[in-house]
Amino acid sequence: MTGEYQHTIDSKGRIFVPAKLREQLGSEFYVTISMDKCLSLYSGESWKQFSERVNAMTYVQQRRMRPLFVYASRLELDAQGRILLPQNLRSFAGLAKNVTIVGCNNHAELWDSEEWANVSQAEVTPENIAEVMKELMI
Repeated sequence: MTGEYQHTIDSKGRIFVPAKLREQLGSEFYVTISMDKCLSLYSGESWKQFSERVNAMTYVQQRRMRPLFVYASRLELDAQGRILLPQNLRSFAGLAKNVTIVGCNNHAELWDSEEWANVSQAEVTPENIAEVMKELMI
């Protein structure tokens, strides 16, 4: 998934999912917490692959993954292309009004727009891009 999109959460906790991302996510997808202060959206297929990888882990490793499943929620789009984000997930990521949705390869992330601006500013530097390209061996 790629791109950056600006949207707002309405008073009921709903947010519009951009059409380009809806195509990739499908009609049913999953949202959960992230290692960053944001939420991660996975297509049903990506979530299935993730779950299969967790199932292949040892019991101790699986227990460390527990928070990702405890806070996960299965979502469906409404007729207007919106999803309802559970309050506990909005609180975790600090999502109150302005949200930036960013594509991040096999998933999308939902960030508080101000928080994303800080992260983006720190990540989009010539030095960081050079390191990324080096890691990719490009």
